Amino acid sequence: MAEIIQFTGPVLTGPDREERGLWSVDGRLTFRRPAEVPDSILAGWVLPGFVDAHCHIGLGPGGAVHDAAAEEQARTDLLAGTLLVRDAGSPANTRWLQGRADVPLLIRAGRHVARTRRYLRGFAEEVEPEGLVEAVRKQARDGDGWVKLVGDWIDRGAGDLAPSFPAAVVRDAVQAAHDEGARVTAHCFAEETLDDMLDAGIDCVEHATGLLPRHLPRFVEQQVPIVPTLVNIATFPDIAAQADPKFPVYAAHMRSLWECREERVLEAYEAGVRIYAGTDAGSVIRHGRIADEILALHAAGLPMPAALNAACWDARKWLGAEAIGEGARADVVLCREDPRTTPGTIRDLAHVVLGGRIVG
Repeated sequence: MAEIIQFTGPVLTGPDREERGLWSVDGRLTFRRPAEVPDSILAGWVLPGFVDAHCHIGLGPGGAVHDAAAEEQARTDLLAGTLLVRDAGSPANTRWLQGRADVPLLIRAGRHVARTRRYLRGFAEEVEPEGLVEAVRKQARDGDGWVKLVGDWIDRGAGDLAPSFPAAVVRDAVQAAHDEGARVTAHCFAEETLDDMLDAGIDCVEHATGLLPRHLPRFVEQQVPIVPTLVNIATFPDIAAQADPKFPVYAAHMRSLWECREERVLEAYEAGVRIYAGTDAGSVIRHGRIADEILALHAAGLPMPAALNAACWDARKWLGAEAIGEGARADVVLCREDPRTTPGTIRDLAHVVLGGRIVG
């Protein structure tokens, strides 16, 4: 007999759409009352399971972690309400986590692709410009439709952030990924890197701290979303303090990017740029912080329904995943209060349901 869960509270089928009368029957959602008595009755405000659009399962401060640690990372995210993860690069092969009933759904990007000695040691496949296209082709084939480029990093010779690869090579690499049927996202801190990425036809930008008003029309026209990772950008002052003695220009640049972080996100939102929530968990950021990222977007000026949308309905649509609808997979979270008017309620979820199973 099918396992049945009845949800008795309001059901948010969109940022401003509310319905009532929802059940999970054998792992699928339905608005039709089943004839059988439910096995469980759950109360609360029902939302689609959260999406962490920039997360690194299988990655630790020194590179790949062992399987038990990767599983613990995934479980930590799950219990915080993250039921779908878009991996943003990991040196660990985490395919063994896919298809399991006790961890979030995982969309992998394979390994970061970075310039030789221009990124965190042990994280990326490191190549020189002449090797970028083939490296991207490989990662496009190894991932689940995404490739992650490291678009910029500190250039120790210049003493500041600088693009990792020549613009023409980036264009060729993005086209190579598209030829393989994959989308490309890029780590971008600096202002000038964004121009190269937009020229290359990039599909998404991570962090986007260098976003300037002149960039906004192109982001909108080209429909390129950003994943600001504000909980990670909060670490910039510490990075700057460590860099000050040897690289004062870089340190000042990082502080400037941090100081403008909320202003840039709000300008992007008001211009119509699509924004998605991502924590950057997996290196220095601990897992299970999706609520912190949603609330950081709200603190930057996004109305709470829009901040939720960055991790719920629109985020799922962007990644080709179901939200709340007839026959959709039963991946939902329940809040004790209306999260649109009581934002803090997302930090203490009443229930987490993954594939029709109550897991928290």
